[in-house]
Amino acid sequence: MIRWLRWALPPLALLAALAGGFLWFLGMATAEAEAPARRTEAIVVLTGGAERVATGLALLEAGLAPRLLVSGAAPRLTLAELARAHGREPATLADRVTLGHAAATTVGNAAETAAWLRAAGIGPGAAVRVVTAGYHMPRALLELRRALPGVELLAHPVGPSGLRAGAMPRARVAQLLVGEYLKYGLALTGLSALVPAREASRR
Repeated sequence: MIRWLRWALPPLALLAALAGGFLWFLGMATAEAEAPARRTEAIVVLTGGAERVATGLALLEAGLAPRLLVSGAAPRLTLAELARAHGREPATLADRVTLGHAAATTVGNAAETAAWLRAAGIGPGAAVRVVTAGYHMPRALLELRRALPGVELLAHPVGPSGLRAGAMPRARVAQLLVGEYLKYGLALTGLSALVPAREASRR
């Protein structure tokens, strides 16, 4: 009996740790941001859903930051097209919104964000608000912290609305959350390179 317990305890402990980690992840994935009031030096939106961009623009227009980066934008998307798609006049965004077209993964988002902040003269000690889906937020913050040491990151999770409202099929929700949890695990262990580039289109 004791020998069996010695054999069984390590895998059981691992399963318990994985289950606990997944419960924590679920809390992050389904969290909704409270109305923020703190001003930051910049807002960064990691693309993957229209709600993210809409939220970033609303935060910008509320005066919570002077500039906004949309990281991972479609290669041919222009600022004028983005503005019209969200009911804005392009001229009102011209000096405040930057479209980043280089990122195809979360690691790419982090690198693109770091380069943009350096170009804007924003570095350690600054605060940046991060807008992305709740299920993507843990991995996004992990990669951004690696690329931006000393920069304070404020999480602003959003959408998708179908997940919040329970409108998405359960099988799709399970696939989405488990898949993202596994990607977070890879990132946590330094294996982000194993996440395929095409995952950017599904975030």
